[in-house]
Amino acid sequence: MSPILLFFIVLSYFSILMIISHFTSRNVHENTFFDGDKESPWFLVAFGMIGSGISAVSLVSIPGNVGNNNLYYFQFILGTIVGYLFIAFVLIPIYYRLKLVSIYSYLNMRFGTITYKTGSTFFLVSQSFGAALRLLLSIKILQYAFFDALHIPYYITIIVVLVIIWLYTNKSGVKTIVWTDALQSFFLITVIIITIITIKNSLGLSVSEMTSTITQHKYAKVFDWDIHSGSNFFKQFISGLLITVALVGLDQSMMQKTLTVKKVKDAQKNVLTFSFFIAFAQTLFLGLGVLIYIYAERNGIELIASNGQFINTDGIFPNLTLHYLGKIGAIAFLIGVIASTFASVDSCIAALTTSFSYDFMDIENQPHNTKKRIKNYVLIGVNIVMFLIVMLFWQSQGAIINTIFTIAGYTYGPLLGLYMTGMFSKIQLKEKWVPVACVAAAIATYLLNNYLMAAFQFDFGFLNIFINALLTILFLIIIKKKA
Repeated sequence: MSPILLFFIVLSYFSILMIISHFTSRNVHENTFFDGDKESPWFLVAFGMIGSGISAVSLVSIPGNVGNNNLYYFQFILGTIVGYLFIAFVLIPIYYRLKLVSIYSYLNMRFGTITYKTGSTFFLVSQSFGAALRLLLSIKILQYAFFDALHIPYYITIIVVLVIIWLYTNKSGVKTIVWTDALQSFFLITVIIITIITIKNSLGLSVSEMTSTITQHKYAKVFDWDIHSGSNFFKQFISGLLITVALVGLDQSMMQKTLTVKKVKDAQKNVLTFSFFIAFAQTLFLGLGVLIYIYAERNGIELIASNGQFINTDGIFPNLTLHYLGKIGAIAFLIGVIASTFASVDSCIAALTTSFSYDFMDIENQPHNTKKRIKNYVLIGVNIVMFLIVMLFWQSQGAIINTIFTIAGYTYGPLLGLYMTGMFSKIQLKEKWVPVACVAAAIATYLLNNYLMAAFQFDFGFLNIFINALLTILFLIIIKKKA
C-alpha cells in the first residue's frame, strides 16, 4: 500500500471522528465526560459496544487461535450468553437504583471505604493491562503492515494513536465515545464480512460450499470433553459466564456507556441486544479462522509450527490479508484494525479516568474548576501508563487474547468475589484485612494452578477466575465481623 493512500485513509478516519466529537461536544456539562448527560439511545450504545467488546485482539487472536484450539472458543461464547442475562437482570437494576457513576461505589455503600478502594484498585490494574495489551497488538499490526515500511518507530505510532484518542474524547468523553464506537462497530462488522467474502471468492466457493467446507474441516471441533484440558467444555462455559460478569458487568469501561442510558429497562435491552451482537460477531471470527487455514493449505502457504502447535498465531491472519488477498483485503484490514483499536481503547481510557477520579480523587465533591483540572491531569496520567505498559510488553509473542484472559482471571477474580459476597450475603467485614484477603486469593490461585499442572497435568484454563473468586469469598468469610 502506498504511503499516500495510507495517509489518506488514516486522515479521513480521524477527520470523521473529529466531526462527531465536534457535534457531541456542544452544550457539555461538568459531568458530561463521565455520564454522557444520561441521554444515550440504548440501541446505539448496544451496537457501539461491539467494537469495545471485540478489539483488534479478537480480530486476529480468535481466528488465529483456531489452528491450535479448533472451535473450542464457542463453548466460551455459550457461557457469555448466561453471563449477560445475569448482568441485565441482577447488576443493572442495582446500578440504577443506587444512581452510580463509578460502579465501584457500590462496594463503599455495602462494606466501606477500604473495600471500595480495594475493588477499584483491582479494576485499575486489570483494565490498565488489558487496554494496553489490546493497544499493543493493534500497534504491532499497524507497524508490521504499514509503518515499518515508512521507517516510523513503533513508539511514535503509540504516541500518535494515544494523541488522536485524546483529541476526540477529552472534552465530552463517554458522550462522544457512544457515537464514535457505533460508527467503528459498523466498520468492524463490514470489514469481517468483506474479508470472508474475499477469501470465499479466492477459494472459488459458493456460500453453501463455504459453509460445508468449514463444518467438515478437521479444525471444526466445537466441544472438548477432556477434563484435564484447559479448553474442556465445563471450564470454558463457566469461565465464559464469570469472565463476562467480571469483564463486562463489573467493568467500568463497559458499564459506563450502559449507564448513560436514561431508563433501567432500556439499559437492560441494551445489554441483551449487545450480547446477541457480540456472540454473532465472535462466531463469525471462528468461521473466518477455519477459512484462513483452509486458504493457507490450498495455496501452499507454510505456517511455522513447533511441537504440533502453530507459532505466533496472532500474525497469521494479518499476513494472509496483507500479502495474499489483494489491495481490497489490505485496505479492509487496515480500517478494521483502526476501528477496533479506537473503539476498545478510547472507552478503556475514559473508564480508567472516571474510576480514578471518582474513587480516589473525590471529584464528585469538588468545585467546577477543580473538577476540570483533576479530569485533565488524570486523563494525561492514564495515557502515560498506557504508553509505558505497551513499551514493557513490546517483545511478547503468542495469542494475546489468552494473556488478557489469564491476567483478568487473577485481577477480576477478587472483584467478582467482593460483589458476590456483597449481593448474596449480609455479612460485614473487618475492612483492614480486605486487601490482604483479595491479594492472598489471587496468589493462592496462581500457586494452586501451577501445582495441579505439575502434579496432574490439570489446567484450570480460563477457569482460574472461578477459583480465584471462590477463594476470595472464603477469605472474606474468614475475616467477617461477628454478629
